[in-house]
Amino acid sequence: MTVIETRSELGSARGRVWGQLRRNRLGLTGGVMLLVVLLLGVLAPLIAPHGPTEVNFDAPFQMPGTVGYLLGTDDLGRDILSRMLHGIRVSLVVGVLSVLLAVVVGTPLGLLAGYWRWLDGVISRLTDVMLAFPFLIIAVALAAISGPSLGNAVIALGIAQIPTMIRVVRGETLRIASTDFVLGARTMDATGLRVIFTHVLPNCVSAIIVQATVIMPVAVIGEALLSFLGLGIQPPTASLGIMLSDAQQYLGRAPFAAVVPGLAIAVICLGFNLFGDALRDALDPTSSERT
Repeated sequence: MTVIETRSELGSARGRVWGQLRRNRLGLTGGVMLLVVLLLGVLAPLIAPHGPTEVNFDAPFQMPGTVGYLLGTDDLGRDILSRMLHGIRVSLVVGVLSVLLAVVVGTPLGLLAGYWRWLDGVISRLTDVMLAFPFLIIAVALAAISGPSLGNAVIALGIAQIPTMIRVVRGETLRIASTDFVLGARTMDATGLRVIFTHVLPNCVSAIIVQATVIMPVAVIGEALLSFLGLGIQPPTASLGIMLSDAQQYLGRAPFAAVVPGLAIAVICLGFNLFGDALRDALDPTSSERT
């Protein structure tokens, strides 16, 4: 196959994926939501009207719409809008880093388990043990053991996501390893590692990307839960989970203090779910027929 033919096939594949995404209105809606959230998080230090830890004891529980406080203030007079923007930034950072950790560790383990059956027994049994416990239970336990901090929250959430990534990559590896082009490579005395990195891994990329978009909202919720329980981000750093924790004791007086971070978490998760479903259908059009 020539280089020109390869580039032509890649171009047609990209065009097909983009065409599928454009025709999926829910997927586009999710993509727009994610783009807006990403811009808000990245630009938070520039567009936030106040500092996330700036306290105004003369203006506690200001209602949304108050001059200078578009979304109101909390019990310490801190601007809820500014804290929400910085909280989104923290959630995205923790979510992306924990998902990257899960991909970096889970992908090679899944490839090894799916290609070499003698390793499959060990890796799959360890994966099954971890999957026997709910994701959040593992994350909370690891965070409690390692101590509360942003770095430990990333590690705890990433480790808790690894078994799911291993299971997905292993399944894709088993499917791809039985195809004709992989069997042909084996007959040509290609080494196992060469087959994995040359033929198997490139064909697993789409499944890895889709799975990353699926576990991203789980990581965002996990970060919020850890921070809510005091096992994640620590005050005075702004976090959506910390905002929910601070607001719970004032729900009767200032329910908006809890509604704002709750809606932010919901929008982030909804955006990833909608876009992830559309991306899965675009990368694998037969997936909708199998479900």
